[in-house]
Amino acid sequence: MANSSDYMPPKVWTWTAGGGGRFANINRPTAGATREKELPVGLHPLQLYSLATPNGVKVTILLEELLALGHSGAEYDAWLIKIGDGEQFGSGFVNANPNSKIPALVDRSGPKPIRVFESGAILLYLAEKFGAFLPTEAGARAECLSWLFWQVGSAPYLGGGFGHFYAYAPAKIEYAIDRFAMEAKRLLDVLDQQLAASPYVAGPEYTIADMAVWPWYGGLAQGALYEAADFLSVQQYRNVQRWASAIGERPAVARGRMVNRVFGEPSSQLHERHTAADFETKTQDKVATRD
Repeated sequence: MANSSDYMPPKVWTWTAGGGGRFANINRPTAGATREKELPVGLHPLQLYSLATPNGVKVTILLEELLALGHSGAEYDAWLIKIGDGEQFGSGFVNANPNSKIPALVDRSGPKPIRVFESGAILLYLAEKFGAFLPTEAGARAECLSWLFWQVGSAPYLGGGFGHFYAYAPAKIEYAIDRFAMEAKRLLDVLDQQLAASPYVAGPEYTIADMAVWPWYGGLAQGALYEAADFLSVQQYRNVQRWASAIGERPAVARGRMVNRVFGEPSSQLHERHTAADFETKTQDKVATRD
């Protein structure tokens, strides 16, 4: 690998297998399945295939919040997809999400299964399906959707941009880190100013906008992403800190964070979720048996 100051892009880029640092084993310039592997199907109408990354956590938080509200139709099976092992390239998962990214949802409550992929789309689908956490008044709905898609649009700058070059890139590139650190702080400031005017991201009510934004920006503010809290001086965003703490104290959020989690303290992990009782009994042994 050439030093960043010496590198000149070739006239035509070609892929070098094994390049790309930490994620080289799962990154490639082509799409589609690399192996035949069907997805498991549980007993509930909603089948989730995921991992507890910030994007995966969005959906399990919403499902747990829906169940807490009494929506029994939101019962779900959450199956672990180990993206480090390339399970997202199995044929069954690619059928559920041709983009081979977690999370993917299959709704089997109707006569024909419905696939939903991309975390923002899943949040919107479930909120509309159950009539919860999405305002119905036109202005409030527009505000909620605007912040939902603000998060969707900003995630690459925070994750693939700042997070990658700060925490994962095989070489530290000053220009890249400075560029994306600046944008990460700008986005935190956008959110902080919004939260100075309202208790939740989209206004006075807790919505799917909060569920989308919290795993990324709440995690960053509370030191759970990239070990970058000091580097980005996150304590200065006091409104984000207040909001992040309040969301994190919700019981459904605490449960949602555990689902499909395979890192951190063992007590914080629930590798798969099939019933509410799994939060007490855990399912790590079941996963080991299935594998």
